Amino acid sequence: MNWDLFEGLLSGVNKYSTAFGRIWLSLVFIFRLLVYVVAAERVWSDDHKDFDCNTRQPGCTNVCFDHFFPVSHIRLWALQLILVTCPSLLVIMHVAYREAKEQRHRAAGGDDGRCLYPNPGKKHGGLWWTYMLSLVFKAGVDMVFLYIFYHLYRNYTLPRLVKCELSPCPNMVDCFISRPTEKNIFTLFMVVTTCICILLSLIEATYLIGKRCRERVLAGSRDSQDCSLPSSEPVGMEGQVFHGVDYKPPTASIPPTASSPDAPPEEETLP
Repeated sequence: MNWDLFEGLLSGVNKYSTAFGRIWLSLVFIFRLLVYVVAAERVWSDDHKDFDCNTRQPGCTNVCFDHFFPVSHIRLWALQLILVTCPSLLVIMHVAYREAKEQRHRAAGGDDGRCLYPNPGKKHGGLWWTYMLSLVFKAGVDMVFLYIFYHLYRNYTLPRLVKCELSPCPNMVDCFISRPTEKNIFTLFMVVTTCICILLSLIEATYLIGKRCRERVLAGSRDSQDCSLPSSEPVGMEGQVFHGVDYKPPTASIPPTASSPDAPPEEETLP
């Protein structure tokens, strides 16, 4: 395994994820992938070799093992981990596409240097839908594999003894599974971690939907406030003209009356 490439992918997924996404990534990497690589493969490495049946009939052991274990736990878990982690890589590819498009736009100098994506990793537009679909896909894959494990291995447990009477077995034979207790412990551990990952994916999807609805409501209330703003003219001041401090009102001369012909004309201040 190329750990440098794997580290780069993990850092990219962690960079563009929410807090719930980072918890999900840590859970998958530590409690599922490392447990699978370090311990689980060794536990199931001898499942076919140590599957013993109390008969010497050629082919009976192989037929019984194929009947009770049609697909190995290890191979199912490997396929599950691959399908669960692929959607996160799609998010990284979408962000890389945005960054490349922004670089080409800047190189062309279009729209007077305006940015197409000021923050390519921000979950808006198509990236929001890509991230949301990745969460739904991851939760759906885990649910499907939980059903497959339950259908193949009832109650997610392995019995110590199975009875087989398939051809070419001469009669009903007893077959014994190697290390069933240890395998049951690892199986239940992987089932519990899968359920926690499903819960985290659903919580993260609910969080993103709630955040998107809240942004829409705030944007709508802000637009309504802009439309209902009053006019800049104070109430009760319509039609009034305001002048500066040095303004002097015009005056009008009043002709002298008959009682005082020699009196100088008085000035009346116009309103």
